[in-house]
Amino acid sequence: AKEQVTHSLVYSYNDRRKNKGNFRRLWIQRINAAARAQGLTYNRFIQGLNLAGVEVDRKILADLAVNDVAAFNALVETAKAALPEDVNAPKVSA
Repeated sequence: AKEQVTHSLVYSYNDRRKNKGNFRRLWIQRINAAARAQGLTYNRFIQGLNLAGVEVDRKILADLAVNDVAAFNALVETAKAALPEDVNAPKVSA
């Protein structure tokens, strides 16, 4: 019984660490889905926000994407405006 308690403490300790990464992945998936609906990939969206100087973390972005679509779309437009013109150009195969 004592050994089981020790193991359960180890498992709970490890899972508290894993939980942080799991939530970050979930937030990124939600942001990516909402950004793609507006014609922008997650990578370009985050790059555009950085260029625009918008400092909003992924937790808040994911919450906006789910609960306040208008505010999220405004951030997408801000990111699009901050990106250089040639970044979102379609790929042309030679």
